[in-house]
Amino acid sequence: TGTTLLALVPPAATKFLIDYVLSGEPLPADVPAWVPREPHALLLAIVLTVIGVSLVKSIVELWSRWRATLISIRVQLQVRRRVFHKIMQLPLTQVLKLKSGGATSLIRQDAGSVGSLIFGLLYNPWAAIVQLVGSLLVLAWVDWKLLLGALLLIPVVYATHRAWIARIRPQHRRIRAVRERTDGVMTETFAGVRIVRGFSGQRVETSRIMRMNHLIGRQTLRVWWWSRAIELMWGVFIAVATAALMLFGGWRVLAGALSLGDLMMFLAFLMMLLVPMSTLANSAAQFQEGLSSLDRILDLLAEPRELEPHRGTLRIDPKQVEGAIEFDHVSFRYDGADSDTISDVCLTVRPGETVALVGPSGAGKTTLCNLVARFFDPNQGTIRVDGHDLKELDVDRYRQALAIVEQDVFLFDGSIAENIRYGNRYASDEEVSRAAQAAHADEFIRQLPQGYETIIGERGVKLSGGQRQRLAIARAVLADPAILILDEATSNLDTASEKAIQEGLADLLASRTCLVIAHRLSTIASSDRIVVVEEGRIVEEGTHAELVRHNGRYREMVRMQTEVGSGIAPPAETTETT
Repeated sequence: TGTTLLALVPPAATKFLIDYVLSGEPLPADVPAWVPREPHALLLAIVLTVIGVSLVKSIVELWSRWRATLISIRVQLQVRRRVFHKIMQLPLTQVLKLKSGGATSLIRQDAGSVGSLIFGLLYNPWAAIVQLVGSLLVLAWVDWKLLLGALLLIPVVYATHRAWIARIRPQHRRIRAVRERTDGVMTETFAGVRIVRGFSGQRVETSRIMRMNHLIGRQTLRVWWWSRAIELMWGVFIAVATAALMLFGGWRVLAGALSLGDLMMFLAFLMMLLVPMSTLANSAAQFQEGLSSLDRILDLLAEPRELEPHRGTLRIDPKQVEGAIEFDHVSFRYDGADSDTISDVCLTVRPGETVALVGPSGAGKTTLCNLVARFFDPNQGTIRVDGHDLKELDVDRYRQALAIVEQDVFLFDGSIAENIRYGNRYASDEEVSRAAQAAHADEFIRQLPQGYETIIGERGVKLSGGQRQRLAIARAVLADPAILILDEATSNLDTASEKAIQEGLADLLASRTCLVIAHRLSTIASSDRIVVVEEGRIVEEGTHAELVRHNGRYREMVRMQTEVGSGIAPPAETTETT
């Protein structure tokens, strides 16, 4: 606002220059005595005043822009932090729908647009409003009749602006939605670049991306033309109004009702009146894009967190968890599914027991483990850990007692040590090394040029599938969990490595509860108990020896794998049935 007030000085100096320097008229009596009366001295004073005011205005304007920029950047960082934190707390199904590219678009582009919106709100409108009010006051003092003519522009600009806003903001929302989808597709394509190349799909993927980018381009051009059309309309109105005011003002000068200096000052202030109107209009255009992004962010922040309103309040000590798990008539159905994935499951797992879950794909084995990890809550029934209803436990504290190793291993773009240490960020180098030894990973790690400090690339692309699997197991070992979930954790390993890892994990599994999912039955034959799951129900359970003696589903699975040479001992012939 200070720069805007200073900007009012040069137009007023125009009147002094024309009326009291060039025309030679005497200064009014109410002008302070320290103002020079002699024309040459007055001219010098006017020039020095304009120069001084302009310098001060530039300094104040620079400081104002710096403060507005600093505040907008801070707001932008806070918005990005809150959006990222919120995405991390959303329900798992919603995060998967959002896709990594969509989340990146939200954090990078939408949060950035909100920062620009804050800058625009802090800097442009307030300066324009002060300049607008100041210009109106000066114009009213010069000639109120000319002011009335100038004010006729305001309702015209307002009406056209309202009509324009009604069309432009939805278009910005559509552009943002398409851009978010495009970012998601590109991220997905880059992540699957091996598949794309393996099936010679480069042209197909390029065409798909370009179709979406062409759509963004067409929508952006449509918005651009709408903006230029309204600017052209305002330009015509301003030119016509300026010409009309010049004609009317000229008549008043010729009639002696207005001095030439007053007319020139009026026209200068008229330009100052029109400039803030244009600034406000342009700011409004920028606001629409920022507001469309703000709408999306506010919608996201309003979403409930994962598992709300049952996140649990009982803050257990992860080190005190024994690992007793009980499924009490548990049923679960995914959103949009036609039938239950888990149906009336009753299962008790004792502390320190290793329970293997086997069955055909889609039987519900992974879903049972997801319920134990509390990625979802059951629709019916109760899951208890150490006698506590899982819904009563603080979910963040409870998960500190868990470790999960999945078939689809995810590693971060960092060093091997950093990825293993993700299981325990405070672990020493020696503890990291021991965990790697237990996972049969230490040998191949030390053969790498930089050992544990080797950078493995995004998702561990520089490692083989088996090496990635071993690092994931080492990460779980380092976490020292009370409950360990192994979901096809050794599926990518050769038989020798798998045997070595199982021997290394024997001591670890003996002291904690472990749920193991495996299709290769040779990996779970030594489990304390084997649970056979089909169509979301438990159909058999017992030790390997007990189940093989029965003529049931597990025995059939063993026979099928024996026929394809899995290495498991074939079941002895028996007539016993279940």
